Amino acid sequence: MADRTQPDRSPAAALPETLLGLGTIAVAGGAFWQASLIPVSPLYSKIGPTLFPYIGASLLMILGALLVVQGLRGGWQPAEEKDIPLDRRALAFVGAGLLANVALIGTLGFTIASTVMFTLIAAGFGSRRPWVDAPIGFALALAAYFGFAGALGVNIGMGPLERIIGTAIGI
Repeated sequence: MADRTQPDRSPAAALPETLLGLGTIAVAGGAFWQASLIPVSPLYSKIGPTLFPYIGASLLMILGALLVVQGLRGGWQPAEEKDIPLDRRALAFVGAGLLANVALIGTLGFTIASTVMFTLIAAGFGSRRPWVDAPIGFALALAAYFGFAGALGVNIGMGPLERIIGTAIGI
């Protein structure tokens, strides 16, 4: 019988943590690939539109490598947490939020899609007050949208609501 007082720090016991690190590296690779597809005008001498995507992808790659190293050393998760079963309900809410965002952003726009996503993910994290979560998500999404649109001139998913508000405020 295994001694439960000492955590199992073998690499085999940390396979999920190692896989998470490898997945993070794969996402970073995708981010590098997408950043390389951003068109860069010859007018940019040094800092162009790819700087921050490359910085973000680099940091994600470093994080992934550190997670793999930790996984190969036995993981970072305490043994007692490894015995906690997966909360499928929470995972379903988070997944539904992400899918809803992808499905809605093209037709309803960034703000409404992000509000739905925020509300579903909050429910996945245990919130039982969607009437509070939705207005908070709406305010954050609206601020993010008009921050990108107004300050940076970047369209991140204009829908009917953004058109109405943008026209009203002159953006």
